[in-house]
This record gives sequence, C-alpha cells and structure tokens, in this order.
Amino acid sequence: MNSAAVQVPKNILTRRNLAVVEATKNILARRNPGEHTIRLLSTGFYLRDDVPISIRHAVGSAMATHKVEQAEFTVLTEKDPMQCTLRDMVKYAVQFVSFFNVCLDAFSGLTRLCLENLAFAESDFVSNILVTSKNLKYLCFCNCDTESQITLQVEHAQLSELSIEDCCFGKVELKWLPRLTRTKFAYWMSYKDLPLSFGHVPLLEAVTLINVALSWHEMVKLSTLLVNTSVRELHLRFECEKIWVQPECLTKRMGYAFHRLRIVNLDSIPEGYDLTWTMFILEVAPSLEEFYMMVMDHPCEMEMNKKRRWRGSYSKKKGVEWESPTSNFKHHHLTKLIISCFESCMVSHVRRVMKAAVNLNDVYLYGRLACMECQHLEPKPTTFPLSKKHRVSMRKLMAQGIESRARIHFLSYAEMPADHAARIMY
Repeated sequence: MNSAAVQVPKNILTRRNLAVVEATKNILARRNPGEHTIRLLSTGFYLRDDVPISIRHAVGSAMATHKVEQAEFTVLTEKDPMQCTLRDMVKYAVQFVSFFNVCLDAFSGLTRLCLENLAFAESDFVSNILVTSKNLKYLCFCNCDTESQITLQVEHAQLSELSIEDCCFGKVELKWLPRLTRTKFAYWMSYKDLPLSFGHVPLLEAVTLINVALSWHEMVKLSTLLVNTSVRELHLRFECEKIWVQPECLTKRMGYAFHRLRIVNLDSIPEGYDLTWTMFILEVAPSLEEFYMMVMDHPCEMEMNKKRRWRGSYSKKKGVEWESPTSNFKHHHLTKLIISCFESCMVSHVRRVMKAAVNLNDVYLYGRLACMECQHLEPKPTTFPLSKKHRVSMRKLMAQGIESRARIHFLSYAEMPADHAARIMY
C-alpha cells in the first residue's frame, strides 16, 4: 500500500478509552441484573494507561450480573500495522499480557476477540488465550508475531471463525476445530510455502487465501491443502501479482478435496495474461455452481517502481500456463459466470466456459472498477462494450457456434446486485 498512515495523538486515545469506560458503566447501570439478556456487549479500546483495567472491571461486572449472549473485545494500538516496528509490537504485547493476566474472568466469557500489532515473547501465549477463552467463536490476529516463529497448533471446541492476517507465527496448524466454518489466511510473504494446514475441521465451509507472491514463492497445491476438508466456498486473491495456485489435473485426491465446492472467487488476477488456467477449477470441482473472477491491475496497492520490484523479487511474468488433458470437457452444474473488469480480450475465455458449462444460465460481465485512490493516475483505455450496438455484436461473437442457453449481461458496477457485490467487493 502506498497511502500514508496516520498515528492517533495519545491524548485523544486516552479520551476515547475513558469514553468507552463511562459509556459501558452508564449503560449497565440502567439495566436490572437478570431482567433482560444483553445480546451483544462489544468493546473496543486502545492499549494505554490503566484504562483497559477499568474496562475489565466494567465488562467483568456485566458478565457476572447479567446474562450476556455475545461479548467482544477489539484491542487496538496507537500505531497502525504500517507504522509498527518490532519494538513497538513487543511493547504492545507486554501491555496486552499484563491486561490479560488480570482480566481472566472477562476473557473467559468472550465470544469474539480481535488483536493487532502484538509480538509475544512467550511462545505459548496464543495457546493461553485459546485455553482461557473457552467460549470464543470468532478470533482475529492482524500483524501479530511470536518469538522464534513457532508452529502454532490451534485447538478449540467452540471457535467457528478464524482470521490470521499478515502474521509471523511460523507454521499454522488448524489441528482440532470441530466447529470451524470459515477461515481467512492472508499474506505469507516471509515463507516459501504456504504455512497453513488443516487437521480435524469437519464443518469448514469457506476458505480465503490472500498473498502477494514473489518470484521465489512455491505454488500452492490446493489438493494437498484441502484434502481433509469439505469446503463449499473458496476465495483466492492474488493482489494483481504472480498467480500462486498450481493448476492440477483431476485425480481421486482432487475429486475428494473439491467434491462439495459450490462457489469459487478468483480475485485480483493480474491483467494481460491467458486465463485458460482457471478452467482447471471447473474440471476438479464438478459441483461448482458460481464462478467469480476479477481481472485487474490496481496501481494504488501495487509496487510500481521498477528498481524496488527488482530488489523485492517481484515476478516479471505473473501468469501461469496450463492445458487441459481432457478434450471436449463438459461441466453440468455451473449456472453463473461473473467477471469483473471485463475487456474484449476475454471473449475467448467466456466462450471456453460457455462451451464447457452445458447448463450455464447467466454470464455477468462488469466494466472496470473505479478506485478513489487511483483517480490521480491516467485512466486506462477500456474495451468494455458501452454502446448497445457493440454489446449486441459481442454477444453474437461469444455465442457463435456454441449451443448455450446462457444469457449474457453487460453491466456497470452501479447495476450490480447485492449478492454479487458481497463477493466482488470483499
């Protein structure tokens, strides 16, 4: 990211924390213990001074005297991840550990916990959080670390959603999570291979993987990663850089890994490369129903300087080549193909999908996404069909020689239905 981060002044942090404490106390003072259930008690605060301890007393009292269905802590730091040094993260972790140790009663009742910018000196402290917070259903780590980058083995009876973003925990093993349904793992730029594995996750339905792959990164074999799961939704985001997923041919192992897959979202695919490789998803996922793709270069989020790209080992060639070993392949369950940032050079790929997906009902093609951060840059010329005449001509070209009932829709982002926006604008 090239945008500058802003540090919040310390006196403002103190005032915000005090406001949280007072608001929590005032709200709870007006409620009679045991009379009404508190559906959600959500508290966000900064690690600063003794205010977190005051928050602990207020929240702990609420849990002891009221029935609380859901309780959430969002623990913030005065610097955001882009500003934090390792020294800052160690300091914040010391503050958090101190807070945690005197707030065990509050943590034992939490159902959601969000942490950022912490570098734990004790290698097993993350395990301590999981052991203490037995009711956790949602856990998020952002820009967190452990000493010596240990292997983190995650076991928890209640956890249903886990998000790990830009962390250095070493290898992350989701060993025993019987109620886990969704997980997000973002950025493993410090590791050659994806440092994530799945153990007992029988209810896992949705997996999101995000990375800026450099030239030395190994390709990820999804058949190996997902073989012990029954994933229904898969979101892979490439951040407009090198494709890091390895196209694979259908085998018994692949069939088992993807036998329940219904929705795939391939996000931020770099522009200017052949899309044939994406067809392997159709071949290994016979039950796939919806296929989302966004093909774009996003300068405001990319490293554009040539010297820095070379020094950072960014890939010159970002695409991947693949040729299907199966001639005249047919897919019988795909009903929707959705492509964002569509350009006329993608016509051949749309035809390829239409030919293979014999029960395809709709093809939604959206124009280029406008970005507020990129407005200062010269806009790229688009070949998205804007006129009615151009669209009619392109529809005929796509359907020529193909027996398909699919309806082809050319739409702007303003016309996007809510279900598409929920996945494309993730």
